[in-house]
Order: sequence, then structure tokens, then C-alpha cells
Amino acid sequence: MEASIAELLPRYPTRRAAVLPVLWLCQERFGWISPGVVRAVAARLGESPAFVEGVVSFYTMYQTAPPARYVLQVCTTLSCAWCGGRELVAHLKERLGISFGEKTPDGMFQLVGVQCLGACGTAPVVQINDDYYENLDVAKLDAILDELAGRS
Repeated sequence: MEASIAELLPRYPTRRAAVLPVLWLCQERFGWISPGVVRAVAARLGESPAFVEGVVSFYTMYQTAPPARYVLQVCTTLSCAWCGGRELVAHLKERLGISFGEKTPDGMFQLVGVQCLGACGTAPVVQINDDYYENLDVAKLDAILDELAGRS
């Protein structure tokens, strides 16, 4: 991990400017940003833990608790909502029995409402972990969830 951070730092004009990519590296490695990671990143970059925590809490891309196996990020902006996104959200909440910010009891799925995922032309969109699923309807989404549940 230290080698990856050391390789990354020269690309930025200051250590502070590297906080986002360093946090991203940590999240890729550990799956989430724990309080210990916040302190370690702060120490490594010469910043205060409060500064790093402020960055982590501002950006929705950082997980501040261990994530579920599959994190479903559902676009809640207007383009997706008009194209069926509201129905997808209602269906996911009912099918999974959870609301935004919650995980299923088995730790399989986590539901997160997010702002624009940058795919308005193929709305509605759901990002599951690193993969985008576009032009969705309830039937397509159910097929995806069934496939993911079957992988376990």
C-alpha cells in the first residue's frame, strides 16, 4: 500500500491535493474507510484527521462502514426518475426490505440513493459495485438481482 501511495504523490502539486486518490486506494484495499484509515491517511499526508474525515463525509463514493457484498447505487435525479427510476426504487425497497443507507440482514445487498451517475441518455441507471446497468425496468433489475444472489 505504501508503495502505491508513494507512486501516486508525485502526480499532485501538494500532499493535500492527493487526499481523494489516496482514500480511493485505501477503500479499494480495505473495502471501506475506517476511523483508523482516516488517521493513517492524515498522518501520511501531514493533514489533520478532521480534514480527512471532512473529505470522507462529503463524498458519497467513500464507504464509512463495511459495505454489503453488492452495493446498489440508484440514481435519484430527474432523468432517471422520469424514465422509471422511481418505480425501481420502490421495487428495490420492497423486494429487499430495506431503505436507502441500509443493508439486507444477510449482508448481501446495500441500497444507496445517489445523484447523477452520468448516464442520463440510458436512464434509469443502477450502479452495482463497479458495474453500470442501464435502460432498466423492474423485470431486468429482478433478473440481475437473481443472478447476483445465485453467485453466493
